[in-house]
Amino acid sequence: MQVCKTGRVHMRLALLLAALGAASSAMATELVYTPVNPNFGGSPLNGAVLLGSAQATNRHKDPDAPVSSLDKTPLQQFNDNLQRSVLSQLAAAATSGIMSNGKLIPGTVQTGDFRITIADIGGGMLQITTTDRVTGASTTFQVSQ
Repeated sequence: MQVCKTGRVHMRLALLLAALGAASSAMATELVYTPVNPNFGGSPLNGAVLLGSAQATNRHKDPDAPVSSLDKTPLQQFNDNLQRSVLSQLAAAATSGIMSNGKLIPGTVQTGDFRITIADIGGGMLQITTTDRVTGASTTFQVSQ
């Protein structure tokens, strides 16, 4: 039996296609999507990396954001430290008027802007109310004696 030239070409082409088909099906794998962002099911360990990357590439500045200590001049930093020191001494002076032997004394103390009221509510508990005399806003908390 004689095979014509076109028959050989078709035979070779068929064998080549069969070989390629077998090889490609052997190398195919299933594609599985794994999210990176923890908000969408990714690993929580990626959160810090993603946040750091976002902050590093953020070029926008909030005009209302407070100035950080890194952006302040040495003179501004000195003034801030001096102000904190003076306020600390004022707080110590105000505290000395409401404490005796390390214990709070029930009563009322008034400073320029604040009124501090200490009330004994029984059971060894004291209620301390600090009121801003300018705005009228107040904060209350309880401590044990």
